[in-house]
Amino acid sequence: MTAPDQRLIWLLSRAQRRVMAEADAALAGLGLTSTQAGALFCIRSAEGITVGELADQLALAQSAASGLAQRLEAAGVVTRAPNPEDGRSVRLMLTRSGRMRREEAGKIARAGNDALRAGFSQLEIAVVARWLAHVGTATETAP
Repeated sequence: MTAPDQRLIWLLSRAQRRVMAEADAALAGLGLTSTQAGALFCIRSAEGITVGELADQLALAQSAASGLAQRLEAAGVVTRAPNPEDGRSVRLMLTRSGRMRREEAGKIARAGNDALRAGFSQLEIAVVARWLAHVGTATETAP
């Protein structure tokens, strides 16, 4: 039996590209990319979120989150509203279309996650999830 490939960076990069391409293809019918769907998932409450909060939640630069917010607004899935807590910023609020597309995108995401878990035990998935969470947070504090 051949030993499994241990080039973790390469394997993670390859898997990420494949998963995101499949997610983008699955979301295309909703007129969304995986990044846009991720942004819709971040807007959980009726109060919306600021562009800065969106940047933090998606691990994006402020300028990238601002461009994403502009594209979401152009797509009709969010509106901008004044931020009552800070007059210098706005809050992104889901439109009716945004709420409907977020719900449909959630179904697609759940199906995608189910497909990724197929053939693995709960214990194996727990180890993978723990490792991915570790990698995702460890790089934020690395020098």
